[in-house]
Formats: sequence, structure tokens, C-alpha cells
Amino acid sequence: MPEVDALVGFLREKLDGAVLVEVEPASFAVLKTFDPPVSAFAGLQVTDVTRHGKFIDIDVDGLHLVIHLAKAGWLRWSENLADKRLKIGNGPIAARVRFDVGDGPKTGFDVTEAGTRKGLAIYAVRDPQDVPGIAALGPDPLADGFELRPLLEGRRMQVKRFLRDQKILAGIGNAYSDEILHAARMSPFALASELADDEVARLQAAIHDVLTEAMAEAAGKPASELKDSKRTRMRVHGRTGEACPVCGDTVAEVVYADSSLQYCPTCQTGGKALKDRSTSKFLK
Repeated sequence: MPEVDALVGFLREKLDGAVLVEVEPASFAVLKTFDPPVSAFAGLQVTDVTRHGKFIDIDVDGLHLVIHLAKAGWLRWSENLADKRLKIGNGPIAARVRFDVGDGPKTGFDVTEAGTRKGLAIYAVRDPQDVPGIAALGPDPLADGFELRPLLEGRRMQVKRFLRDQKILAGIGNAYSDEILHAARMSPFALASELADDEVARLQAAIHDVLTEAMAEAAGKPASELKDSKRTRMRVHGRTGEACPVCGDTVAEVVYADSSLQYCPTCQTGGKALKDRSTSKFLK
């Protein structure tokens, strides 16, 4: 959420008053809708850029270009896009979105995705709620009046999975769920429905503090700096084998089939090592 929020702020500033010239897909799989066609956006003016969970929503005179970057996607901004047409399925670029900010159709961004597991998605819709992932989103954990306790009741699921489930909470991904649980001094395998009152209070405070701090740190940074900035701010996520900045213990890891989590045994599990569960449905 923090980096997507910063991207939204970056795009809102860059695209103020811009006219969308073209959406050029470079992948058969990236565009998830067909009505309206992306050609319908040509010549319309950008009126706003907003966020729904981890979805970026570019409002183009009432039509919405919605982008979900998934695990390995990103936006690569350019003030001088190449004129050459993209080749379908060639390289990491999934789509190019071109705008005219008053000096011709050369400004915009490439939507890119690294790796072979393709999850990046672009939707052209009349209403953001037409995107299934947005329609199913849980509440924003930074919204006014947010209460964690009602969401936990009856959910016999590990708290790490609880935090990452977008239908329960909107916007928290793998990295920040690790950081939140470390700040809350809580095992990622604790059951959400069995948390004591003091644990719920710690978890809600950690969600607010970690996300608020991260959003403040990311705000105002250009798209090209956001990922590196995020990595440098992580305390346990991606820090396997390094010293915990709180207690000095070695950060440990649990590896799954297509993901992993990091935690501090001293801060979070009473010194106990958690077992790998690579065949578990934990992160699905």
C-alpha cells in the first residue's frame, strides 16, 4: 500500500490536465476487460488518480484505467517515450500508456513485470467497482474509525494470512505484514480468532504505525526510487540472516512454494524457530 499510494501521488502530479493518447498493450494476458475498449480513452483528459487497496485508478473523464501491479510489476515513467511500437510478448514491458501534457504525445509510462509468473493486470472500466478485486476489497486499515477486533472474530486462520487477505483488509502485502507482525511482537502463525485483547491492541497499533510511517517516507519520491527506498526501511522482511534491529537476534525465514516470510524469534516467537510449510495453503 505505501508504495502504491506514493505512485498515485506521483502520477496525480505528473498527469494533472494531461490528455491520454494511447494505451498500447504488449501482452495478450495483461488486459482483463474488453468493454470499453482501450481505444475509447484516446483524446480524453485525466481528471484524477486514486487508490483502492493496491489498485491504481486513473480516472480519464469518467472512464477508469485500473492497474494492479501484483508481486513483480512496476511503472517506469518517462518524459520521452520511444516512438517505436511495442512487440507483443517481447520482454518485461506489459503495456505502454502515452499522454500529452502539452508538448506532444511523448510522456507516460511503461507497465513492467519481472519474472515468469505473470500476475499484473490492467482493466478498462466505466466504474472501479466493475473490477472484481476492487468490489471484493475489505476496509482500508488507515480509514477513520477502523476497528480490527470485529474482523478477527471467528477467523481461525493464521494472522499472517489474515493480514494479507485483501477481502478482509485492503492494501497489506507480504512485506508489510512481516513488518507489522514484528512491530506487534507477534508470531505469524498465531490464530487470528484467538488473539487476546492486549494482542489485538498491539496489532492494530502496529498496522497504523507501520503503514503511516511507510507512507510518509514514500510520499513525494519519484517512481524510480520507491522500491529501493522500501528495501532500506524493512526491519525483518528480506533480512534473513541479519541482526534484528530491536534485539540483535538473527532474522529467520519460513519458505513456501512461491513466497516466504521473515521474523525475529526473540521478538515474536519466544525464541522458538518456526517450521517451513512449503506445501501449506497458508499464503493462498
